[in-house]
Amino acid sequence: MNERIVCEASPRIAAAELRVSAILYQAICTALLWAERVRQRRHLARLDARLLDDIGLTATEAETEIDKPFWRA
Repeated sequence: MNERIVCEASPRIAAAELRVSAILYQAICTALLWAERVRQRRHLARLDARLLDDIGLTATEAETEIDKPFWRA
């Protein structure tokens, strides 16, 4: 059986574990967001002028987006 062990003796330890979990969760979410931006910008870089026009972007606008570092929205 999988029983969860709860540390009732020290609320500080439990609170610290929650903070670490929250920080780890946020770091994973951020890494996934950055990976998705890289994927989308690589895909955007492969579009020709006709497809860029279809999505309402000029080549200059596309280049501006493609040139952004992954951490910038």
